[in-house]
Amino acid sequence: MCTPATGRGRVRLNVGGRVFETTAATLEGAGRDTMLGAMMDASWNAGGRDEYFIDRDPACFAVLLDLLRTGGLHVPAGVPEAALYREALYYGLLDRVRAARLGDFDGDRLRLAASVPGRAPGDGAAVRAAPDGGCCVAHGGAVRVYNWMMEERPPVRLAHAPVTDAAYLDAATLLVAARSRPGRRDDGGVAAFSALTGALRHRFRVAHGRQHRSFTAGALALGAGCDVFASCRGRLNEYGVGVWDWNTGEQADFFYEPPGCALGDADTLQWLDGAGALMVATMFPRADSSFISLVDFRTRSVVWSWSDVATPASLEDKHAVHAVAMDDGRSVCVVNQYDDLGFLDLRSNAGGVRWRSRSKLATGGKKARAHSEEVCYPKLAAHSGQLFASTGDAISVFSGPDHVLTSTLRGGNGGAICDFSIGGDRLFALHSDENVFDVWETPPPPII
Repeated sequence: MCTPATGRGRVRLNVGGRVFETTAATLEGAGRDTMLGAMMDASWNAGGRDEYFIDRDPACFAVLLDLLRTGGLHVPAGVPEAALYREALYYGLLDRVRAARLGDFDGDRLRLAASVPGRAPGDGAAVRAAPDGGCCVAHGGAVRVYNWMMEERPPVRLAHAPVTDAAYLDAATLLVAARSRPGRRDDGGVAAFSALTGALRHRFRVAHGRQHRSFTAGALALGAGCDVFASCRGRLNEYGVGVWDWNTGEQADFFYEPPGCALGDADTLQWLDGAGALMVATMFPRADSSFISLVDFRTRSVVWSWSDVATPASLEDKHAVHAVAMDDGRSVCVVNQYDDLGFLDLRSNAGGVRWRSRSKLATGGKKARAHSEEVCYPKLAAHSGQLFASTGDAISVFSGPDHVLTSTLRGGNGGAICDFSIGGDRLFALHSDENVFDVWETPPPPII
């Protein structure tokens, strides 16, 4: 609490025994929804005292006060970041600290901020970025959850049912897909959990003939409105893509896979806003050949599809292993196991892959993969007009309309990258051998 010095607009604060003087305008600039901004209300200053005492860390307060004065975040070597974030949360300034800590996401300006050790080597299956800058990592039958400060929250546990995918509905809600086990009816499928406590919120069930059926959920995606999509593989003929309302968990639709179109085994789902359709990709080596389809749930039809089943003999050993729809909504980028990038035109069903040798990924990937116990095939992501592709222990960044290689990210010493994710203004890369995940972020522009 504080009181302004009479008639001069100055405010005196005793924080943990150290006295600070600043102006009322500086504290008001923190915003009325913060503790310091609220202290400028008349109700806070009704006591008429000359000085108010706050029983908190003075070193951290000095950093936060300087942030309010200058707009820049300057953390002395003796101030632990975890303590600073804790104090910022107390004053209601965590968002201000985070904004000063991170600039706008730019793949060419990313810097390695942290490498977080994992659990048992090689058991990390997927990493997913949270909208608030945290992340989660799937480990066997559990999902480890981290907040923005990379402090671990209570995990999500699935009683040893292997996790296949995860997605954030929002910063406080985590969606988890899992494989069902033989002889069990109460595991597998899709469920929503609290990202704060790990507690189960509700399950997303599949009903056929008015009966709930056990199923293995594969890839997850979030659509327009409140739609949750998951690739589903049942014990009988329940193969396809399920749709649920994420608020209630109620099933809204189920698209059964048509002949010659692999949907239930899909390992990548992506909602395309412009097309109003869902991209469903089942890739090698999960399937003998690779399939990519666009499913329109309004017409209940496959409106576009591609497969490498008819690949020419000269390219028959070059299977697409991952796919991502580009931001322009007109093309899909694919990558094969030899690190070649190619593009498919979503406006035509007749075209094949346009492989681009000049978009070859950064060198060194095969060497890193050779030292990994498990093969880590390349992964792709599109974000803010840039294309990202992992190979070995590095991530390549491609920029511009011609997708020119502009940067290479190579961080931790955990071996090949098995998965990566972008969100919350950060990039997270999960390494296979040592189960380390790296945190990459864009520094703010210099204050002139």
